[in-house]
Amino acid sequence: MKAFSYERATTPAQAAAAVAARPGAKFVAGGTNLLDLMKLQIEAPVHLVDINGIGLDRIERTVDGGLRIGALVRNADLATDATVRRDYGVLARALVAGASGQLRNMATTAGNLLQRTRCPYFYDGNMPCNKRQPGSGCSAIGGYSRQHAVVGGSGACIATHPSDMAVAMRVLDATVETTNAAGRSRVIPIADFHRLPGNEPHVDTTLEPGELITSVVLPRPAGGRQLYHKVRDRASYAFALVSVAAIVQRDGTGCVALGGVAHKPWRVEAADAELPRGAKAAADRLFADARPTEHNAFKLPLAERTIASVLEQARS
Repeated sequence: MKAFSYERATTPAQAAAAVAARPGAKFVAGGTNLLDLMKLQIEAPVHLVDINGIGLDRIERTVDGGLRIGALVRNADLATDATVRRDYGVLARALVAGASGQLRNMATTAGNLLQRTRCPYFYDGNMPCNKRQPGSGCSAIGGYSRQHAVVGGSGACIATHPSDMAVAMRVLDATVETTNAAGRSRVIPIADFHRLPGNEPHVDTTLEPGELITSVVLPRPAGGRQLYHKVRDRASYAFALVSVAAIVQRDGTGCVALGGVAHKPWRVEAADAELPRGAKAAADRLFADARPTEHNAFKLPLAERTIASVLEQARS
């Protein structure tokens, strides 16, 4: 591991200013992704700003009946919160489907959104990867790509986003609240928070340098049946081949978002309108621009069958 300096922040503004002032600095909270990447020298921050002491660890009702989740709320605490379990069941189910109990005890809400891809080529420093080293090439394109994106990719990257929680946040239409070094706040719809790779796959989100997530806000409960189904190679501690987060109302209307298929949680609002017609109609919309490889083309029928299973469960 390369040498780095370290400080503890006591306020969000102090933390944002400390990172903004040092090119190559990073925030650290639970560290469940960043520290692994540092050990592999994929990440080499020159300075770490510990944000565990800045107080963003509460879950509170908003004035309009929604829920504000502090950036430092641990995944385990969020998944077991009584309000989340009652009103936002899709989020609780997605959180429990992710990682392991030990990791959920440490991982934070903001860190979950910011985790980097688990593409094996990204983690292998001997292989070209535009996400790790811009301009070096993408080993997954033309390589073994069973786990990779079938939609939303580019000629520079076909990695997938690994988060389960982010898929649930996308179907819930969450918003991300931030602050910067000047103390200015910003609200980013979750739909705009993660980026597709384009020609800059190393830029994961729309955050500015030094911008700190302070909370994630959920709108008023949508009601209906809320489900999360994750298809993976083993029953636990595995990333999704395909995952489906869905909210289905009594009249058959609803919304759906997918994980494991794109560089960001994948939702196409036009597909929501097709849900009453069935899984095939919705999947056709979701994957209208799909470009699978020979290794991951199976994800398209798998996603359709998973949507069908979720819809059947919701309506039963």
